[in-house]
Amino acid sequence: MKRNRPQSASPGGQSQRQLRVGEMLRHALSAILNRGDLRDPDLAGKSVTVTEVRMSPDLRNATVFVQPLGGGDATKVIAALGRAEPFLKRQVASEVELRYVPSFSFTPDTSFDHANRIDALLKDAARSEGRD
Repeated sequence: MKRNRPQSASPGGQSQRQLRVGEMLRHALSAILNRGDLRDPDLAGKSVTVTEVRMSPDLRNATVFVQPLGGGDATKVIAALGRAEPFLKRQVASEVELRYVPSFSFTPDTSFDHANRIDALLKDAARSEGRD
């Protein structure tokens, strides 16, 4: 007989296990990228920040949000990371103890652009209120 257990989920909809595994993978990927072991010319000399890792419910797929530091071309960096995915998977497997190492899909993190846009709108609204 199956028990009905309340699933503790975060406000983002992920369970505690998904959040914990995502954070472990974020730390591991950040360390690997900081070491500079990747030989791709599009990643040579570039600093890449891993801002978040979101896990699928079965922990088999991970969406990795990255942002190149210094405002580099994000599409080239994303493509290079996609090409390096098998290497990154092997490196993560040696650093993180998981039954299955998830497949990574890399996507640019636009949250900083979104926050800057909101900040600009709020400043503009404050200026217009001051004039009235």
